[in-house]
Amino acid sequence: MTSLVVVPNALAVLTLLAVAALAVGTVWLERSLRASRRHTEELLAAAASDADVLREQLAGLEVRLRTQVTAVETRDRVPVAVVDDREYLITDLGKDRGPQVPARIVPAPQFADILLRESVIKGAALAAGLRRALSPEIRNRIRFEMKREVKRSRKERKLMLKAARRDWESRQRAGIEVSS
Repeated sequence: MTSLVVVPNALAVLTLLAVAALAVGTVWLERSLRASRRHTEELLAAAASDADVLREQLAGLEVRLRTQVTAVETRDRVPVAVVDDREYLITDLGKDRGPQVPARIVPAPQFADILLRESVIKGAALAAGLRRALSPEIRNRIRFEMKREVKRSRKERKLMLKAARRDWESRQRAGIEVSS
């Protein structure tokens, strides 16, 4: 038989071990909380510094935009496109303007030559595109895709018709009046 004193001693030892384990767990939890708090504070400081940098960039952009808007308002507003009763000013906001170089004046015969060359090139490109689009291979592919689409839509319509017929027949059997 065990002594009556042994059981309370074992309980005392178990209680001391549990208290020690709780103390160790508390210390570990406190350290991990401090580390996570420190990490969070570092992230907040980094976010604050990033926000400050972005505020400075935004202020610089606002100043730049104001100067460009005043420059646009003060100069002659020639390039304007009107679409849907709204007026759009065509500008180059994002680009820094360097020294303005006037356009070169081209004599009339050279201008006509340039214009005709561009027109001929565009016409040739259009003809090549049409020739390719109307080639037998492309027409065959279009025909094949159209047949495939027609078959798919027929199948879909048949399935819808079958489902509607089943619904109608089940309502007929149930005695529900079918409304047209």
